[in-house]
Amino acid sequence: MKSAVEELRRADHIVVLTGAGMSVESGIAPFRGEDGLWSEFDPQEMASVTGFSKHPERCWQLFRLQIEECFGAKPHEGYEALVEMEDHGLEAVITQNVDGLHQKAGSKKVLELHGTLNELVCDSCGNRKDTEEMVGEILDGEIPYCECEAVMRPDVVLFGEPLPQNTLNEAWSAVEDTSLIISIGTSSVVQPAASLPLTAKRSGSTIMEVNVEPTQLTPRADHFLEGKAGEILPELVERLKDF
Repeated sequence: MKSAVEELRRADHIVVLTGAGMSVESGIAPFRGEDGLWSEFDPQEMASVTGFSKHPERCWQLFRLQIEECFGAKPHEGYEALVEMEDHGLEAVITQNVDGLHQKAGSKKVLELHGTLNELVCDSCGNRKDTEEMVGEILDGEIPYCECEAVMRPDVVLFGEPLPQNTLNEAWSAVEDTSLIISIGTSSVVQPAASLPLTAKRSGSTIMEVNVEPTQLTPRADHFLEGKAGEILPELVERLKDF
């Protein structure tokens, strides 16, 4: 912990990468793992471009569950610590999560690699709406329709879709320019996000990992802090203030 705090103090450009483990601590179910959503839902049927085009009502069973969880979730202390870290060189949060908890906590620059549940999009005409405008009807079982009469969906990346290119470009640029990247709560297996810390290291950055267990990234990390983000990140920030 002491060496990690010293690393934070020295860093002048910090980027954070977060994964499902960050959300899990706020009560949001992960996709992978024994208790993950993919153990209950077939991703190709419920979360793919093809699945949505054929049976949007089936996909909305999953979307509704996600929206209910995420809109009812609150950011834990780890999110709040990242907001405070902006006063100590944190320039961007790159997240694989779609729940919007970083923004809810107050983070200023969040790059959402996999999209967001907070906005609905129409694949037919491109129209967009804030999910919050229709969240009551959605949770009551209604499926949102666009003015063009097509079924809308959350603006998340479905299987068979590319990641948003502009967001991905910003993420690559951020890690190439950073002096420290902190990987938090990610399994480090989903690409291209898993390559971001390694790209940062090739550009001369230090890697810090915060996770409840070792991952494929751990052997490459310069600092590994084992434990919950909601406990470790606040401690890091508090110790940082003492310098």
